[in-house]
Amino acid sequence: MKMNAYIAGVGMTRFGKHLDITLKGLAGEAIREALADAGIKGGDLEIAYMGNAAGGVVQGQEMISGQVALRELGIGKIPVINVENACATSSTAFNQACAMVSAGAYDVALVCGFEKLFHEDKMRSFAAFDGAVDTENVDGVMGALETLAAKAGEEVDKVNAGKTRSVFMDIYSLMTIAHMKQYGTTVEQIAGVTAKNSFHGSLNPRAQFQVAMSIEEVLASREIVWPLTLPMCSPIGDGAAAVVVVSERKAREMGLSKPVRVLSSALVSGFDEEEGDLSVGSLAANQAYEAAGVGPGDLSLVELHDASAPSEIIAYEYLGLCDKGQGGKLIEDGTTRLGGRLPVNVSGGLLRKGHPIGASGAAQIVELTEQLQGRAHQRQVENARIALAHNGGGMIGTDAAATVVSILRRED
Repeated sequence: MKMNAYIAGVGMTRFGKHLDITLKGLAGEAIREALADAGIKGGDLEIAYMGNAAGGVVQGQEMISGQVALRELGIGKIPVINVENACATSSTAFNQACAMVSAGAYDVALVCGFEKLFHEDKMRSFAAFDGAVDTENVDGVMGALETLAAKAGEEVDKVNAGKTRSVFMDIYSLMTIAHMKQYGTTVEQIAGVTAKNSFHGSLNPRAQFQVAMSIEEVLASREIVWPLTLPMCSPIGDGAAAVVVVSERKAREMGLSKPVRVLSSALVSGFDEEEGDLSVGSLAANQAYEAAGVGPGDLSLVELHDASAPSEIIAYEYLGLCDKGQGGKLIEDGTTRLGGRLPVNVSGGLLRKGHPIGASGAAQIVELTEQLQGRAHQRQVENARIALAHNGGGMIGTDAAATVVSILRRED
């Protein structure tokens, strides 16, 4: 969808383990920072889109998590839309806020993604991911694993999949093996994604992990499921991120300095694929490019959903950053490293910045906004002008259940 909305302010907590901070406390921290950044007060908000994915499972907070968080800040009366859409939760909230502002329904909208996945009971944390598939289809997850295994020429590990580790790690493992066999992608290239993102994360004071790793260190780490080692898998985390979205008229009225415009945002859901169909990610990317009137060659930087290291390589391909099967080469030649032709996940990505599900999408928008405004400090991408955010999650069949691609541009 073509958009005409502007980002007036952003805010974000550090991602990590925050057992001593409540879910609504994390949201409040990010929202206060975003409001201050925009130079407005809570009373100026006209609508709020509040994204939380796992509060019902982990904290037992169902149905009104947005209202609960906003009440702590003295914000009420306005429409509050609670959004839940797997890992694309706050990306979806951002998409909807931009759509309503672009349509002229509101001038000032708040987007907030907030999540607490750490819990004293580790099984609650683990269970947060179990509902991101069709739970009423008894063959859903195992059926998807069997299909992916057949494509990879492998067997499903029925003993450990979904029991000693998240079933999504088995999904990523099988997708990776298939990619390796078909295109010659190497474990060194996959480890290179983590090494690159760990360098980026070492420059980000809000990242969950801030220690740089070498390819050798990544490969030598504990194996989760071959070929994935622990640093190749995104960690759970706690955190929040917030964005204030305003109309063009309001942006002029506020006299925004270094304004960032939302050119497009596409939300695509999973479907029953047939032979020759484009993936959910490709469909979302193509729609976003067309609506924005730009292509992959126009991008200055990208924040994408690297829930596992190979996921980033595969995303390069369906986002059109390279040809099919060539994603690993972008890692080898340094194209996607800070200082390269097209830096990717300069925040550290989900792998190092962390992955509090409901907050991850909004955090991508925070990073890209600061980059486009030239305030990313040590990790600043030179002359950043056009940026893309990609975030997907859940599973329908053998593809993502929801994917959002948004394109932002610095206005001179």
